[in-house]
Amino acid sequence: MSSKVITFLKAQLSAFLGGLFDFGVYSACYKLLHISAPFSNAISGSLGAVVNFLINRYWSFGSTQNSVGSQLWKFVIVVCGSILLKSTGIHFLVDVYHFNFLFSKLLVELLVSLGFNYTLQRFWVFKGEGK
Repeated sequence: MSSKVITFLKAQLSAFLGGLFDFGVYSACYKLLHISAPFSNAISGSLGAVVNFLINRYWSFGSTQNSVGSQLWKFVIVVCGSILLKSTGIHFLVDVYHFNFLFSKLLVELLVSLGFNYTLQRFWVFKGEGK
């Protein structure tokens, strides 16, 4: 298997682990704390991003050359864009179209994670860091 495929798979596993954490926090915020779905997503996405950044920096992309600070500000921009896209998508699916809150989260997560997050992390945040 090529190193690019391995890096992609590691990043997807990292996203999955961060996503599990995110889903747990999202569900707790929405069901237990009665916070709206878009705001629950903003909270859970922020916390899940911390998990994802740490795993990606040290394992997925093996990032040891650049400083944390130089990557962190880029990662924060990606996370903010990601949360905005996800919260907007979830708002429309849950609040406008009345889809199930977990189905909506899963669908939007998959689309944004593969199309937006991975691309920007691989080619901008952790550029040139993949093994």
